[in-house]
Amino acid sequence: MSPQPASVSSTILDVLRTVVGAPGETVVPLHAPTFTARDAELVQDCLASTFVSSVGQYVDRFEAALAAYTGSAHAIAVVNGTAALQVALTLAGVQRDDEVLIPALSFVATANAVAHCGAVPHFVDSSVQTLGMDPEALERYLSGVVQLTPDGARNRLTGRRIAAVVPMHTFGHPVEMVRLVEVAAQFRLVVVEDAAESLGSTHRGQHAGTFGQLATLSFNGNKIVTTGGGGAILTSDPTLAQRAKYLTTTAKRPHRWAFEHDAIAWNFRLPNLNAALGCAQMERLPALVARKRELARRYQDALDGCDGVTFMREPEDTCSNYWLNTVMLQTAEAGERELVLQATNDAGYQCRPVWRLLHTLPMFAQCPRADLPVANRLEATLINLPSSPSLVEP
Repeated sequence: MSPQPASVSSTILDVLRTVVGAPGETVVPLHAPTFTARDAELVQDCLASTFVSSVGQYVDRFEAALAAYTGSAHAIAVVNGTAALQVALTLAGVQRDDEVLIPALSFVATANAVAHCGAVPHFVDSSVQTLGMDPEALERYLSGVVQLTPDGARNRLTGRRIAAVVPMHTFGHPVEMVRLVEVAAQFRLVVVEDAAESLGSTHRGQHAGTFGQLATLSFNGNKIVTTGGGGAILTSDPTLAQRAKYLTTTAKRPHRWAFEHDAIAWNFRLPNLNAALGCAQMERLPALVARKRELARRYQDALDGCDGVTFMREPEDTCSNYWLNTVMLQTAEAGERELVLQATNDAGYQCRPVWRLLHTLPMFAQCPRADLPVANRLEATLINLPSSPSLVEP
């Protein structure tokens, strides 16, 4: 009698033991930040300066470092990625009751930022290759849904204006942005990139977050660079950059002592203390990307030829930061994903499913949406593996 093939759970556990090693006394986290003496040095210097709030040299230095690394003309640091996206959408002209096209497969913050603008998320499908918005599916869908009018694209079914499209670079893998920008222009839509997970990723040699009119980054504790909490707005437009900084600083007009404000705005600027940590982290970003890409290579090699599971490689014409290493189960059979997650977490490896599709959440259940066959398949079959850069020795 021939031996039975290994279960997908045992296959993935074998790969984790080979690549990551034994968990030891604590679980292997999904993505933990790494800190060095340099991080402590700059944070301590900020404390000594007493400039720990939104005014200080480290905010300016952090913004300059982000702009230089990404190739964006301007970077505006704010308190988190959701706030960044809300402000970016506002700057892009999104108004109350407009619709904004976003992938159904995304973290909830993408839809929340749209809702914070008083706008309506409009969910579209994803690509198996990039895990992000599919430009070809988007073009086919909009051809049947959009009516072009003097004030832009309108949804034939709801009558609402469709103001913008927000591609999200899932797990660090860039969307096919050159083609998506073409589709957006065809339907007169502003492109605002959700690049929260893709610092260090490029498409055709251009950094993610520099294709649209605006883009946003996140520096949450689980991102490749962290400021504890934080985000940024990227843009090549100096007028938008100036407006972004102004609106995120309570619209306070410059004056030596008076408090003059001329717009309803936000107190969203990143504190100098957080920016000090970000400056130290940015110094190591190339090394962090290299370590994460090496970890991805080890996973890929270990999974090569394994039955029942596929490692999600960076899409063609991209260089991914592999923020979260991801596998796809080759069957969407009910319950298999949960069995894998139970086995890996029980063994001390913090593996996670992809997010629930946004249109299935109660607050977004009535929002407009395209058919979502690929997103449904991805939700049922994707699993994230431990991806901390510390899993690879420097």
